[in-house]
Amino acid sequence: MTLTASRPLVRVGGAAGTGRRRPRWPLVALLAVLSVLTVSPFVVMVVVALSPAGRPTVPGSWPASLTFDNVARVLSSSGFVGWTVNSLVYSVVSVVVILLTASMAGYAFAKKRFPGRDAMFWTFLATMMVPFQATLIPTFVLVNDLGGVDTFWGLIVPTLANSQAVFLMRQFILGLPDELFDAAKVDGASELRVYWTIVVPLTRPILATLGVFVFLWHWNDFLWPLVIGQSDTTRTLTVGLTTLRTEETQLSVLMASATVSVVPCLVVFFLLQRYLVNSIAMTGLK
Repeated sequence: MTLTASRPLVRVGGAAGTGRRRPRWPLVALLAVLSVLTVSPFVVMVVVALSPAGRPTVPGSWPASLTFDNVARVLSSSGFVGWTVNSLVYSVVSVVVILLTASMAGYAFAKKRFPGRDAMFWTFLATMMVPFQATLIPTFVLVNDLGGVDTFWGLIVPTLANSQAVFLMRQFILGLPDELFDAAKVDGASELRVYWTIVVPLTRPILATLGVFVFLWHWNDFLWPLVIGQSDTTRTLTVGLTTLRTEETQLSVLMASATVSVVPCLVVFFLLQRYLVNSIAMTGLK
């Protein structure tokens, strides 16, 4: 007598035991509404910037025609070009120096052992809790005593100690395997060679992400450039745009200035978007 095991019947297309996905259209609709609300101010800004001379009609009604005269007027302005160059110098130099120092400090805090390492790191990290406005006056007095008012080094140097960048670099480097650094030491590599051939290539995603963040922080910075820059030689774009509001400037020209000022941020983001996505993906895998 042969016994055969009975198998449960599998129902194809049955209602019981089949998982049914919830409709995703409410989430899609919500994201679409939020996207429209987010993009609408930028669209209005661009339309007003491209409106003919006179009173802009947005958002009451759309202008009958668009023109680039306002943008050309802004680009031909000597003050605007100088402010843009100052902002680029302020942002680019800060990005390069902060990425260099933050990656070195992050490597030291993550992989090197020395007395007081943890106490030094947490003390440095505690400075994130102190708002910049609380140290604005002492910093200005110190820079003024050193003769740094209305100079580029006085504009850049006080903003280079970025504890958030050091923290992010340290957390990322902690995830790198110690065997790589041990193998490099066995091969006789110096600390500088280990940093340049191991740390820098493996931290490119987080370096690109920090580069975007630091560039945006300094490009949009207003308070410190307003305090330290007292002439057009060191005045940044954000401070320069506010001076236009006190003059007899048409709204369309002001919006054209704001539109042009957004272009460098978009260029930096699109150039480093691939590294930004990779950084988020790698952080999620860890």
